[in-house]
Amino acid sequence: MSPIVPLELEQRLEAAGEALRQTVAQLDPDALSPAEAAQLIERFDRVARAATTGSTLLARRVADGEEWRRAGYRSAAEFLAAARGTSLAGARRNVDTSEALKDLPATREQMARGELSPEQGETIADAARADPDAEAQLLRTARRSNLNELRDEALRAKAAADRSAAERHERIRRARRVRRYTDAEGARHLDICGPVDAVATIEAELDRRISALVQARGRGQPLDPHEALGFDAMVDLARRSQRADDPAPGTGTGTGKRRQPPPQHLALLRLDVEALWRGYTEGDELCEVTGLGPIPVEVARRLLGDAVLRLVLTKGEAVAHVTSLTRGPNQAMRYALLWTSPFCTVEGCTRTVLEADHLCITHHQLRTHHGWALVAGTGKRPLVPPDHPDRPANASRASPAPDVRAALDHRVERAITARRLALGSGPAAPAVAQPLPLEVPP
Repeated sequence: MSPIVPLELEQRLEAAGEALRQTVAQLDPDALSPAEAAQLIERFDRVARAATTGSTLLARRVADGEEWRRAGYRSAAEFLAAARGTSLAGARRNVDTSEALKDLPATREQMARGELSPEQGETIADAARADPDAEAQLLRTARRSNLNELRDEALRAKAAADRSAAERHERIRRARRVRRYTDAEGARHLDICGPVDAVATIEAELDRRISALVQARGRGQPLDPHEALGFDAMVDLARRSQRADDPAPGTGTGTGKRRQPPPQHLALLRLDVEALWRGYTEGDELCEVTGLGPIPVEVARRLLGDAVLRLVLTKGEAVAHVTSLTRGPNQAMRYALLWTSPFCTVEGCTRTVLEADHLCITHHQLRTHHGWALVAGTGKRPLVPPDHPDRPANASRASPAPDVRAALDHRVERAITARRLALGSGPAAPAVAQPLPLEVPP
């Protein structure tokens, strides 16, 4: 297909834009059924994705020119951020994606058709720039998985393409940073970036405090968003640190050695046993902190003494052995479950598991304090409110079929006879006045 000349392209875009503006102006959401609205959202999203792809493709040409410099901006990304009203970091990623799409025709085609969101396209382009052979697999993942899972696979693809995990880790360590700024509205922002192992330590403590805040809330209190709880937990951590550093009354010195409570949540380290022995990963082997990303094996070895982490050794997809670094083998099954399913059990939720019932903080609170329940089954499934018909406790309890009822009656009769014999009364003894607990034999 021959390229469109600039004038014709501009005319087409203007006509398409005018048609879209008229359509939106005439849109009356209240005149549509929820099903019709859902269908139209999908159509609008495809149009928006295609338009965003066109803008992304042009970004590298803007970077090639001098318009941004003549306009007084320090970089093309800064120029694009101002023109679009987006963040500078997002504009930089957009320029990088635009450059990468030159050599990724399959990704470009699916983005142009609106089959990939801008975030999906950016993730695939970033990984495929490091390993072009990973493009096809990442496109397949994008079709069947959510964005978080796609990003996890893209991280693994980039790690596999890197010649030295240690060099990559050191590069990230050198670039570690905390950005602080106040936006135009007056809200204060804190942005942290650094190596996975270091950030995992921070997040594990943050998750512990989130859980403590949730459990301190009374039954029936409004449920705050998970992000809001995370902010409250950070403030709580800072205040606790201040109190720990304050001089003890009458001493003039810090409180010093305070016994800290044991960690309540996990940062799960997943590591193939061969990689641990060898000292580095090969092929499809893993060495990663679950939900965060890959780390070098030598960094994993340094982490093994950290009381917050647990080590799961693997061979392929099977859990070969579980080592508890602080508590003992009674937690082994929990760690194995976290290996096979590190995310919340609730359908559509991609948060990392923080509670023993394999739910994230938000869904754990709904289940524990508000009467919600998972529908019957295994794997990912909905969490429903107390009055929902699919809640297990609300399911109709039909009487057993005659043959099943007869079998149950027979088992109960055997249990009663066994109980009477144990009491020395024999089969013909009169019934006991007080009900006795029965252990029905299998």
